[in-house]
Amino acid sequence: MKALYFLIISCLIFGACVPNKKIVFLQSEDEMRRDFPTDTVLRYYDLANYEYRIQPEDILSIRIESLTEDEYNIFASQRSNIGANQNNQALGGYLVDKNGEIQFPEVGKVRVGGLTIHEIEEKINVIARRYITEPASKVRLLNFRVSIIGEVNSVGVFNSFDNRVTIMEAISSNGGLSEMADRSQVKIIRQNNGRAEILYVNLLEENYLNYNSFFLHPNDIIVVPPLKQRPFRKYFGQNLSLFVSTVSVVLLTINLLTN
Repeated sequence: MKALYFLIISCLIFGACVPNKKIVFLQSEDEMRRDFPTDTVLRYYDLANYEYRIQPEDILSIRIESLTEDEYNIFASQRSNIGANQNNQALGGYLVDKNGEIQFPEVGKVRVGGLTIHEIEEKINVIARRYITEPASKVRLLNFRVSIIGEVNSVGVFNSFDNRVTIMEAISSNGGLSEMADRSQVKIIRQNNGRAEILYVNLLEENYLNYNSFFLHPNDIIVVPPLKQRPFRKYFGQNLSLFVSTVSVVLLTINLLTN
């Protein structure tokens, strides 16, 4: 009976163990080596040439600087407050309509859908040259936010003014993943032209750096599932107590009935 106890408890303990191979991010085939040369680049990865293209319902901040004096500059009143937070700036930003256009002051509608931030800046500069001298526009995406849920240390929304954000940046900014997170089956729910796209990514593999999904899109939802060991780890103590109590009662009953 003692051997049976030992066998069951051993199975429960080892079944709840999580090896490092399921925890370490971006592993390579030689991850277990301990003799890496120091101060040496071991591998190269060509990152995807990714630039986000504006979609309907995006919100843009547009500022135009110029040598033209403010009293003659029709765009002077449109300068955003740099010190404002993202939510406040979004209220004063330019909303892209369903046709991919924004209503620009004194100019009318300007099509920005499908363009990158840099392409929009060039387009705004061309338009502004009709009215002011040597314009220099600065365009920023105000609604770059990513929701992170599941086995993370801090469920929440990651906000950024940068339009080139990696999944690692978003996860680390929200406290990282929990020990029980399944890093090999992370789900990304992506909104793209009126559709919801589902992607699964493996954050354990180093060659994930080559994938386009390494860079996030605005309004992405990251869902981190648990490892199968999670129920064992979470309920191990109370389940073990219940099991021992049940076995003790059964053995006591058998002992009373046989005497």
